[in-house]
Amino acid sequence: MKHIADRFVVLLDANVLYPFRKRDILLRFYHAGLFQARWSEDILAEWTHSLLSMRPELSTSINSQLAAMREVFPEALVTGYESLVGGLTLPDPDDRHVLAAAIQCGAQHIVTDNLADFPKAALDHFSIEAIDADEFLSRTFDLYPVEALEILRTTRKSYKNPPFTPSEFVFDLTAKGLPKLASRLRPNRAIL
Repeated sequence: MKHIADRFVVLLDANVLYPFRKRDILLRFYHAGLFQARWSEDILAEWTHSLLSMRPELSTSINSQLAAMREVFPEALVTGYESLVGGLTLPDPDDRHVLAAAIQCGAQHIVTDNLADFPKAALDHFSIEAIDADEFLSRTFDLYPVEALEILRTTRKSYKNPPFTPSEFVFDLTAKGLPKLASRLRPNRAIL
């Protein structure tokens, strides 16, 4: 990861790590230093358990991806949050560990696609905002358009099975739940 001063800190929930395309783009933006991502062992376990329950034949690949995340991003792991869990209230008590980890690492955002599980009233006291992955990536693109466009161009070119034309890549982002990010790319297809 590039170390750029004063980038905001976000906690990535398991549900935004589950879909490959979202995870790939989030991690590429993080690696480029556009923000500082954080997660916990509980979040990683939830992500891998969910994926393995749906696709057990991918266990080797999933474990390899998990090991790579740990190796490339050792600073992303949040620890020492467990004592906070019991004092937190959320609609789904099973999500309290996510908020506790966000508090522990000083995150400004929880990037999650389950916004209802992290109501504004529960997060305001901690100055944390829950935001879905598409909105978060779109805002990040708006903050760093040159860098984000280069990352997405490199991402598109890295996909070989199947390869994507710029227009196909924009369509794929829309189909994979990132329509706002895709809308940022439409005017830039010529350089994508």
